[in-house]
Amino acid sequence: MFWAQNTIRIGPYPRGFHLVTREILWALPELENIEVGLLHVFLQHTSASLTINENADPDVRIDMETSFNRLVPENQPFVHTIEGPDDMPAHVKSSLLGASLVLPISRGSLALGTWQGIYLCEHRNAATPRTVVLTLQGKLKN
Repeated sequence: MFWAQNTIRIGPYPRGFHLVTREILWALPELENIEVGLLHVFLQHTSASLTINENADPDVRIDMETSFNRLVPENQPFVHTIEGPDDMPAHVKSSLLGASLVLPISRGSLALGTWQGIYLCEHRNAATPRTVVLTLQGKLKN
């Protein structure tokens, strides 16, 4: 069994949904040596999140941001407001989507569907770079 772990910084990105599949793959040169395995992607932040979604039409990213802003509007009477009006809604959005993904690996590649990509969902207006821990495990190719 093979294990590898890399920590990367991505962004900062503006508020919205951003495809980061390429950045994650670039940080994992070991991936091509895995016959079968798993990649765990963990975001070390509470005001951003990760998800898998459409990777072809950029309108999907706009619609995702619009939908999440309707689900969790900033004008709610939140108690936690010390870090600005976008902070608590960002925490709620992060909890809805989650901070980690587990992805299958087949024959040296992520086994994503044809139209799937990894999104960093940035929920803050003035975000900082985000730290992502990538943990790879699997059976090496012969």
